[in-house]
Amino acid sequence: MRTAMLSLLLAFLVASAPAQAHKVIASVFPSGSAIEGEIGFSNGDMATNQLVEIFDGAGTRIGETHTDDDGFFTYTPTQAVTHVFKANMGAGHVAEVVMDAAEIAAIMGKAAPADAPPAAAAATVEGTALSEAIAAAVRDEIRPLRREIDAYKEKNDLQSVLGGMGYIAGLFGLGFFLAARRRLQA
Repeated sequence: MRTAMLSLLLAFLVASAPAQAHKVIASVFPSGSAIEGEIGFSNGDMATNQLVEIFDGAGTRIGETHTDDDGFFTYTPTQAVTHVFKANMGAGHVAEVVMDAAEIAAIMGKAAPADAPPAAAAATVEGTALSEAIAAAVRDEIRPLRREIDAYKEKNDLQSVLGGMGYIAGLFGLGFFLAARRRLQA
């Protein structure tokens, strides 16, 4: 009986070993007059040189781009409609992230008006160039932080914490059960 209980306990511990699975992490955000995004896995691996297809809200394909060596991509919208970014990374891993039409319209509205007078247009172009340079510098600094936050969220989600507490409670229960059995047998 004791051997059977130890075998059962060992089987339980082996079966409850954490899986080394990872999930797809994808995000998009405004980047001047373009959309910048990143695709990767929760374990920190990034989707490099990955095809990213862009669809409108109705499912019509409106464009494509590729991720770079760091898993980032950029896309310049041509229509103020909802954009759905999809990347099929194989083995059942599909990244899908949506940017709604209002955000797209705001991105497209940042360009200088075509009918502005030449002097105003030159000032706007200089201001826009400076503004875009600052935005690019900030994005480059924020990228590693985004990755760290996503990795932290993945490691420390509520389900993992509750699962760990459940395993601990189960082991205590098993210990109390075995202790009670021993007392009854003695």
